[in-house]
Amino acid sequence: MTPEKIRVAIVDDQELMRSALRMTVESQPDLELVGEAADGHDALTIVRGRRVDVVLMDLRMPRLDGIEATGVICAELPATRVVALTTFDLDELAFAAIRAGASAFLLKDARGEDIVEAIRIVHAGNSVVAPTTTRRLIEHVATSPGFDPGRSEAVLDRLTPKEVEVLRHVASGATNAEIAAVMHLSGTTVKTHVGHVLAKLGLRDRVQAVVLAYETGIVRPGT
Repeated sequence: MTPEKIRVAIVDDQELMRSALRMTVESQPDLELVGEAADGHDALTIVRGRRVDVVLMDLRMPRLDGIEATGVICAELPATRVVALTTFDLDELAFAAIRAGASAFLLKDARGEDIVEAIRIVHAGNSVVAPTTTRRLIEHVATSPGFDPGRSEAVLDRLTPKEVEVLRHVASGATNAEIAAVMHLSGTTVKTHVGHVLAKLGLRDRVQAVVLAYETGIVRPGT
């Protein structure tokens, strides 16, 4: 049986960017382009009217921007993943998109293969943050108005000691395999712990776990 293709929608107000993304998606045998939109309003029409697995979402658009559209999509259609695309490495909107529920954050000049890999990763239930922006994301979160170390106790009370340790490793950027090696656990056990952390804290994915860990002071920059 042929595996079902990953259904992708492209949202960008620049026709040239949509064209480039279209070629990238259509070049892959496991991806299927199911719609294009030039703003957030049209994006919502697409995702509400047909099944979309992954949305490639521009953040700066007229009428309804990518932040608001991401928030609506993630609230209404939790199975649909959003890959936020931005022009600037320190784009404030990118941080807002992650808070709104985006599972990935990549620069628009990312290589086609990196965008394709991001689509596959988020569809599998994981998350992606461009390596060059991970440290900046952490620093931004730790100095933002939402930073509240006092919340750490409430978060820690929901988790077992093992889950807290796993959360700290996730926040450091470690993969499941790396966590397994450090904690002397099997990969399956680590995956189970990560799943429990996300479920107990009501988080969509690892990116939101990283944000929460730094917002609450459970992990601090440089530690």
